[in-house]
Amino acid sequence: MRNKIAGTKTGASRSAKYYQENPEARAKKESYDREYHSTEERKKYRANLNKKNREKGTYGNGDKKDVAHKSKTKTRMQSQSSNRADKKNNFFK
Repeated sequence: MRNKIAGTKTGASRSAKYYQENPEARAKKESYDREYHSTEERKKYRANLNKKNREKGTYGNGDKKDVAHKSKTKTRMQSQSSNRADKKNNFFK
């Protein structure tokens, strides 16, 4: 099931505006992101979170909850919005 939030809004941040105005830079970033997220480490990371979501019964049910990493090994339930905002604020410094 597709994430219902993805692609519904255009960003208002400086970086979002930059990438909207510079298609070459956006293409370069998308290329890097595609390569980064296809690594074995990232695949295992996503698979672990998906497994936890399924165990908790929240995977794909539209309740807007994520299993979030509290630390490198511990997880907790959190709203999608605040979980993704944590990542912007360097949650894992």
